[in-house]
Amino acid sequence: MSHSLTRPQSSDPAVPDLAAEDLADWHARALAFEAAVGSAVIGQSRAIRLLTLAVFCRGHVLLEGDVGVGKTTLLRAVARAIGGPYERIEGTIDLMPTDVVYAAYIGADGRPRVDPGPILRHGADLAVFFFNEINRARPQVHSLLLRAMAERSLTAFQAEHAFPHLQVFADRNKVEREETFELPAAARDRFFMEIAIDAPADPELRRRLAFDTRYHDADALVAAVSEAVLDFRQLGGVAAAIQSAVHAGPEIEAYVFALWETLKAPHLHGIDLAGIAVERLVQGGASPRGVSALVRAARANAWIEGRDFVAPDDVAAVFAPVMSHRVFLTPAYEARREAIVPAFIDAVFAKIPTPRRGG
Repeated sequence: MSHSLTRPQSSDPAVPDLAAEDLADWHARALAFEAAVGSAVIGQSRAIRLLTLAVFCRGHVLLEGDVGVGKTTLLRAVARAIGGPYERIEGTIDLMPTDVVYAAYIGADGRPRVDPGPILRHGADLAVFFFNEINRARPQVHSLLLRAMAERSLTAFQAEHAFPHLQVFADRNKVEREETFELPAAARDRFFMEIAIDAPADPELRRRLAFDTRYHDADALVAAVSEAVLDFRQLGGVAAAIQSAVHAGPEIEAYVFALWETLKAPHLHGIDLAGIAVERLVQGGASPRGVSALVRAARANAWIEGRDFVAPDDVAAVFAPVMSHRVFLTPAYEARREAIVPAFIDAVFAKIPTPRRGG
């Protein structure tokens, strides 16, 4: 690593005092995690890196892409490499919140029984909760999930249940719109990242996906992923140690603040987009929680790149997946957000001068 990640001693008991060699060991594990996930999917190195950053920031992730591009396989591989108890639920239009919390059935004696459902089945040890086709679920289910994501807890069976290790991964396809429900702004903001998944651009990789039989059996691909590369019980402490070990200098603080201000009020900062009334573009800019997520992600990116300081490239590397879904456009432009938001972010970066150094 280019800089020793020697972490200053912390007075916060929630932040473990990991030595530099411990963080170096976890750095090696992070790279091994990427390699394990990459053994099941090809052409998704950027998505795998972003998912790795989210894991080491303890952030929830939503994948979005066309049908059949490997979103589910990718998330199953991530869950296997993280290790620990794992649950999966399928989003359907008739799914109710009780289906997530309770499991009702008729016992062998013919009597009705109610047991803990998927989110409660493993108790406090639940590590990964995978919500497939989340946009098919009703808003009531989204509300339940929102609390679990935000507080890592919920109330059921007249008791409070905590999930200290929980990480939620969800996916949705962007093609189908029938019998689907758009996620509310509050739910989207709880996702640390939204990551777009597309088919590989490289023709050779697309050829392999089509003709190499190894990639025709998703179950076999996932089963071949090294299991429990990471210790899920330690991830929270490691994530806190990374945030403490990697610093952001004053020039990075000023850079992030300028990006934030321009994102919230582009018309006041000289942003110009062809065919768009910029003063009426943004209905809601990124929240302080969103900018905090940006800084956490940038620190994790610096750490995985082997540095103990945040550089401008770290901010740029994570900006779109962390911030795009937190920019809410006015109704006149919302239908075109897939084209507008990337152009908007590019214009913001073009307008704000890049600091010369981050350390």
